[in-house]
Amino acid sequence: MIKSQLTQLSSLLQIPLTIPKILYGILIVFNAKTAKVISHHQVEITQSFPKEGWVEEDPKEIMQSVYECIERTCEKLCQLNIDISNIKALGVTNQRETTLVWDKETGEPLYNAIVWLDLRTQSTVERLINKAPGQNKNHLKHKTGLPISTYFSAVKLRWLLDNVDEVQQAVLSKRAMFGTVDSWIIWCLTGGRNNGVHCTDVSNASRTMLFNIHTMDWDPEICRYAYPFKLLQYIFEKRKSGSLAGIPISGCLGDQSAALVGQMCFTEGQDLHLKCPCPLFSYHGLLTTVAYRLGKDEPACYALEGSVAIAGAVVQWLKDNMGIVQSASEIEKLAAAAGTSYGCYFVPAFSGLYAPYWEPSARGIICGLTQFTNRSHLAFAALEAVCFQTREILDAMNQDSGVPLMKLQVDGGMTANRLLMQLQADILCIPVVCPTMSETTALGAAMAAGAAKGVDVWCLSPGNLPLVTSEKYEPQINPEESEFRFARWKKAVQKAMNWEMTEPYCISNGMRCFASC
Repeated sequence: MIKSQLTQLSSLLQIPLTIPKILYGILIVFNAKTAKVISHHQVEITQSFPKEGWVEEDPKEIMQSVYECIERTCEKLCQLNIDISNIKALGVTNQRETTLVWDKETGEPLYNAIVWLDLRTQSTVERLINKAPGQNKNHLKHKTGLPISTYFSAVKLRWLLDNVDEVQQAVLSKRAMFGTVDSWIIWCLTGGRNNGVHCTDVSNASRTMLFNIHTMDWDPEICRYAYPFKLLQYIFEKRKSGSLAGIPISGCLGDQSAALVGQMCFTEGQDLHLKCPCPLFSYHGLLTTVAYRLGKDEPACYALEGSVAIAGAVVQWLKDNMGIVQSASEIEKLAAAAGTSYGCYFVPAFSGLYAPYWEPSARGIICGLTQFTNRSHLAFAALEAVCFQTREILDAMNQDSGVPLMKLQVDGGMTANRLLMQLQADILCIPVVCPTMSETTALGAAMAAGAAKGVDVWCLSPGNLPLVTSEKYEPQINPEESEFRFARWKKAVQKAMNWEMTEPYCISNGMRCFASC
């Protein structure tokens, strides 16, 4: 599952509703019997980049998008003559590692949300690794399933404690609350400073780098680095105001976990996560994470996961930063005009490389350029980059699990790009299966909410799962060509490594000066 940027809230009528994708907030109403979309509304959300490598979002804007999506979607339901009282539950799905701290007395955020791919914590990460025995970045992996990396919430929280006076003062006076986006949304929806519920679920907690995936609780040894928040593993709280007041929030899943549920991945080897009943640790650069735990009396299911920093966002970069296309939808037509990258390879390591390398010093690189190379070739190379990154994770998954993936199930906005889907099948040499309803992350949160004890409008047993129609893309090139292109990609990746050797020590007339290289 390629990492997408999501903050969503789902709810169900017999039917469920769902909210946002970061960069836009979205509320989707599903029919709980058929999994069909009944209605939806979306609102754009702005990301800001105050410094190189920094990525932030305004927590108030996130909540405003939630409120607006709820109200507008309820209006649309009324226009369809659907009684809002048919809505049975709400579920939340969100981008997991994005970190917030807020004041529980005023309800005000103490700083912008630091987004998962933000790089400001690199020096924090280096200090933690240097303190670890043998300077091993995997020192905590036996407990958390994660390497020490800028990706995860604990180091973002450490940066906030070290650099933001308001956060320091709030912690000292015991007014600070820390959470990922799901915690912020649920706290606000259940009353905020008026006894709002401060909680998360195990799929989000397992991405903080503070959570022990064996004990299923915060780890005291690790938590000395930060200020953990209270964990309520299962959410069943009432929304206290607005159009959906009184409806329980009965499901909470991080985005990748919600996608697993929405794709009906309840057996091993169905996705680019390997789901299993006990933690399986990777020797090839993958993460061990909690996939989900769907009920107080149910066992946790674990997953191996591969995460990349930049996949679909490379198209946004071509549009916003380079002006190569005017809209994201143009990329398919432009790339198809070339039909090949003509030997051009694009490694979009804008925030370093994540799985399977975990190399923060890498930076983006475009190589293999000739005088013949044009913007169509670059567009094609950008789409291939998404596919090559997926191939790297697939190979690692197959090596770690011993369960070869026979097909790739995909979802999200980029699945509308038919050329990309065909390229993915060609590079993986296996079929790619794309559902006709691409918002399976939202669907997964809705299914979890509807299946909660006390709601019981959705059954997750194999014989009762809804049938979701899909389209299959079969490989159309021979494996030798696929292997040749993939080998060239890996050569390009090596050239992107170790680009940032040290942090800048000064900036003079707009130029960065380095102590060494």
